[in-house]
Amino acid sequence: MSTVQVSVDRTSRTPLHVQLAQQLEAAIQGGDLPVGSRLSNEVDLAEAYGLSRPTVRQAIARLVDQGLLVRKRGVGTQVVGNSGQVRRSLELTSLYDDLSAAHRKPQTEVLRFGIAPASPDVAAALQCELGDRVLRLERLRRADGEPLALMRNWLPPEVLDTDPNTLAERGLYELLRAEGVRLKVAHQTISAQPATTEQARLLMEEPGHPLLATTRITYDDHGRAVEFGSHLFRASRYAFEHTLVHR
Repeated sequence: MSTVQVSVDRTSRTPLHVQLAQQLEAAIQGGDLPVGSRLSNEVDLAEAYGLSRPTVRQAIARLVDQGLLVRKRGVGTQVVGNSGQVRRSLELTSLYDDLSAAHRKPQTEVLRFGIAPASPDVAAALQCELGDRVLRLERLRRADGEPLALMRNWLPPEVLDTDPNTLAERGLYELLRAEGVRLKVAHQTISAQPATTEQARLLMEEPGHPLLATTRITYDDHGRAVEFGSHLFRASRYAFEHTLVHR
């Protein structure tokens, strides 16, 4: 179990839990708390730092929210750092493209591949009839060997001619571009949902742990819906970032 030297100023206007979180963050960034190390439990940390347990709990929760720490059942609180977190701007790019651009190694495991009847949600998104044939893809995407995202996509069969082996080696948008599909615009929603037992197993999370969920309908330059995606990301490893402009 790891601890580092911490010195808090009780006369400062900065709350004690923020001071503690800032010093622990500096220790993580500086390598004094290396990735993979485990923190001592809250009781031991509170005693070591002369702080209350609620103060320590607040500090740890702050670092968990920042993606620097993660709580694992049976393991405790572990340092994950944020250098491995994928930060993705809100642009019409694919996860495969973004990982490659960030010099991360994307790896894809194709879980499902084939023709399926369009469900009501898929039919509405792709502007087709209920039960029409659509190409259904389900993939587990890893970054540098670590599970990152569970990705499900539905496409009109005529827009993409591929196979599971090719899909495992290349990004979906790259394959669409190679087919002459010019992606123009997409409508995307972002939310959170608890992991099911199977999703947790694939993503190496605890059942019920919150996942970052997105749905996306992508249109080509003719206004045709060419992709409907429903993706789940590990919130501790993945974040969206965008700039807000005042009107």
